[in-house]
Amino acid sequence: MTSIIPVESLKTKPFRVDPSEAPTEDIREVLFELEEAGEIIVQRVPEPYVEVMTKYGRTKKIPLGQTWHHKSCGQCGHIPGYSTSIFWLTRKLGYDYIDPKDQTSCTAWNYYASATSNVAAQGGVAMRNFAAAYETGYFPLIHCGTSYGHYKEVRHEIVHHDDVRATVRDIMSKLGKPLVMPEEIVHYSEWVHAVRDQIAQHQVRDFSDIVACVHPACHYYKLIQEDAIYDPDIYGGQRTATVSGLILALGAEVADYSTFFDCCGFGFRHILVSRDFSRSFATMRKIEVMKEEANPDVVITHDTGCVTTLDKSQFAPQAHGRNVGVPVMSDAQFAALAMGAHPYRVCQLHWHSTDYRPLLEKMGIDWEAAWIEFEKDLKRLEANEIEYLTWEDVDG
Repeated sequence: MTSIIPVESLKTKPFRVDPSEAPTEDIREVLFELEEAGEIIVQRVPEPYVEVMTKYGRTKKIPLGQTWHHKSCGQCGHIPGYSTSIFWLTRKLGYDYIDPKDQTSCTAWNYYASATSNVAAQGGVAMRNFAAAYETGYFPLIHCGTSYGHYKEVRHEIVHHDDVRATVRDIMSKLGKPLVMPEEIVHYSEWVHAVRDQIAQHQVRDFSDIVACVHPACHYYKLIQEDAIYDPDIYGGQRTATVSGLILALGAEVADYSTFFDCCGFGFRHILVSRDFSRSFATMRKIEVMKEEANPDVVITHDTGCVTTLDKSQFAPQAHGRNVGVPVMSDAQFAALAMGAHPYRVCQLHWHSTDYRPLLEKMGIDWEAAWIEFEKDLKRLEANEIEYLTWEDVDG
């Protein structure tokens, strides 16, 4: 493993396994107290589930099936292969799920980028989505790291502030919906982490020669940090285990680099008002450092903004001869490719800006033949022979 901070030295640091050291109380206990008092309904994690360890030693339940997929507006708009890879993995592993038609955006980008919203509005949006999931009997699985982190902050506000809870309850009443909070707020990458060994069992492509750098999403592990998954066998428990754990399970190499903890450059407000800063930060503080210190074949991350910023920021510095040119994808796309998913029908890598074709060749994928197959699909769609690609089409 290429390491700036050797993994062995990280293991000399104590792994935090004492829940009493966590900066906040176990909010699930408070949720159950509120439920007993008639203040809220707590939706339990359905069985079967996997228990994982979080940063300070608490356990967290990750549902395997009966998941209600809270999609990401950025994934659907900019990286559609991200969402389709998550769905493909779920179906391929045989788990039941719902792709809801009545889900709304979490509106967290508005909250973080412009600060024009308010606590009650944010709480109302979150609780309406949770109520929609509860009404189906399926458990929310959050695709977006921003939604995931934001919903945890909303949960804190509703649980700890009676006035906010009363206001949001009134909003829900007007919508004819109950005030429901899930027992756990679960990110899709936590689900991927929980089933990583199953994914490895279905692996059909050899990734042993693939070197990957990991970018951990800030909104996954820096917001309510005690709720993120850590593992003493991954970086000695000093860094979040999601993504890295999957890569290792698939037999690829995780290469370390010195700016591991830095933001991808997205940052919400400055991607809107100072995009040049975002692109410069993404390439000079992240991609160029990875290239110089680890020279990876691919960067794997687990959030919408991170994939978008790290991938699509590379075109400008590449035009100026900078040391960039590393393909970027999500852990779900990486896992799907390992299991034999079509690079275009499922993973939709043609939406990505940085050249991914050398990586596909290293994975043993004939991207030219795959592209010809995909072009035939497009011609069938254009001729109205089919309305959309079916599961049989993408799994063929």
